[in-house]
Amino acid sequence: MNKYYLTTPLYYVNAKPHVGHAYTNIIADCMARFKRLEGRDVFLLTGTDEHGEKIKKIATESGEDVEKFVDRFSDNFKKLWEKLNVSYDFFIRTTCDFHKEVVKKIILSLHQKGDIYRKKYKGYYCIPCESFWTEFQLKRSAECPDCSRAVDILEEDNYFFKLSKYQDWLIKYLKSNTDFVRPKTRYNEVLSFLEKNTLEDLCISRLKKRLSWGIDFPLDDNYVVYVWFDALANYISGIGFGSNEKKFKSLWPADIHFMAKDILRHHAIFWPIMLKALDIEPPRVIFAHGWWKFEGEKMSKTRGNIVNPLDLIAALSKSLSRDDQIAVDALRYFLLREVPLGLDGTFSWSALVNRINSDLANDLGNLVFRTLNMAEKYLQGQVCPKDHELPSEFKESIVGLDKKYLDRMNRCEFSCALEEVFKFISVMNKYIEDTKPWVLWKENKEDKIKSFLYSLLEGIRIISLHIYPVMPTVAESINRQLGLDGKPFVLHNKTWANQKKFRIKKESPLFPRIDVD
Repeated sequence: MNKYYLTTPLYYVNAKPHVGHAYTNIIADCMARFKRLEGRDVFLLTGTDEHGEKIKKIATESGEDVEKFVDRFSDNFKKLWEKLNVSYDFFIRTTCDFHKEVVKKIILSLHQKGDIYRKKYKGYYCIPCESFWTEFQLKRSAECPDCSRAVDILEEDNYFFKLSKYQDWLIKYLKSNTDFVRPKTRYNEVLSFLEKNTLEDLCISRLKKRLSWGIDFPLDDNYVVYVWFDALANYISGIGFGSNEKKFKSLWPADIHFMAKDILRHHAIFWPIMLKALDIEPPRVIFAHGWWKFEGEKMSKTRGNIVNPLDLIAALSKSLSRDDQIAVDALRYFLLREVPLGLDGTFSWSALVNRINSDLANDLGNLVFRTLNMAEKYLQGQVCPKDHELPSEFKESIVGLDKKYLDRMNRCEFSCALEEVFKFISVMNKYIEDTKPWVLWKENKEDKIKSFLYSLLEGIRIISLHIYPVMPTVAESINRQLGLDGKPFVLHNKTWANQKKFRIKKESPLFPRIDVD
């Protein structure tokens, strides 16, 4: 089957997006673009989670109508994804009528199967996280295990989903599908939790007298639906479940769900059990990436250490003296190159500048600009040699790139895939120094100059194809400068000598060095 369906989590509209949110969507966009390179029929879903007690509370405190509040904050995310060049196919909001109807249908279906029941509940509740906790989970502390804020004691009748009924099934499923949760450390974490603990049934309702901003609970007018149960359903409602079965069947199961590690429990335990109870196949992969930290702490509104990606882009654009889209690509590159996906990263301006200066200015930018300069100087920008043979100096690195890049990208090892690309860039830069084209020119060896420059230009073309998922604007700029504007980015064009001639249209250097104070 040629389809590839991938998702980001829904982002909660209680604050403006930060670089951690940007990271998740850049990851998803990189994979989506890579799969399009492979010729897959890609569908990327993203969106916003807009119900819950704290949303209503924040809107009320700000004196704003809650519907206008969520419209405004949801739009912040949409604008950021446009700025970051995220090529999503559909943006879903949990306040959409079609999504509400799907959530109600799911609850009615589960109730008919006997998987939803009502009982009196007494326990601890974290308002910011919208989560119930047992005394055991609090570990003798009065703080939420997720956000470290104070929890309230609640006692009320509620509706519960029989999560515990499916615990043994999920354990067996995980053991039979060892790539279901990635990276491996997260898989081990989930399996260990399930084997050492008994799952509590999931409270999936909230009393309207406490929380009015939510989807009406279809079994009882006194309640609304628990925000996480509501939000998780987006992965199927957003592709037609309950409204367009043909579309749903053509895209499900999801090939990969991307999210940060702090919401792994919801995705690796609640979600597959919900699907099992609905007789729907689980997603193929759940990938929980690490956090970007600032001064050693996870970025969050509560800690006041948010790094605004729009501010970063503006600062980078100014430092590079380039338009925002080149700055966006520099940021995308840094986030995907700096740390392997799955590990935590530490964000700093100096680390960002060092990576740009070293990799993008010194290596890639310098290679492209000096090669185009030579093509204009020696051959008036027209490079069409008789010989298109792959130089012996390139063979090892380009064969390594061909073998490793696809595997690395398919495994979400974006940093390692980029490492292979930049090995080839280093080989080409060394090729210039070793060949000394300026000497060949003085000796009137025009045929050798043509073959030499063709090899560099064809190598750069192949590089542009491989960096496209990470830096689409830069890749398109390189293609324009090679005279290939409009040539599609597809992986079957990666073979050597796929392009026989080049007509150079040189632009400004891609990445000038950023001055370090």
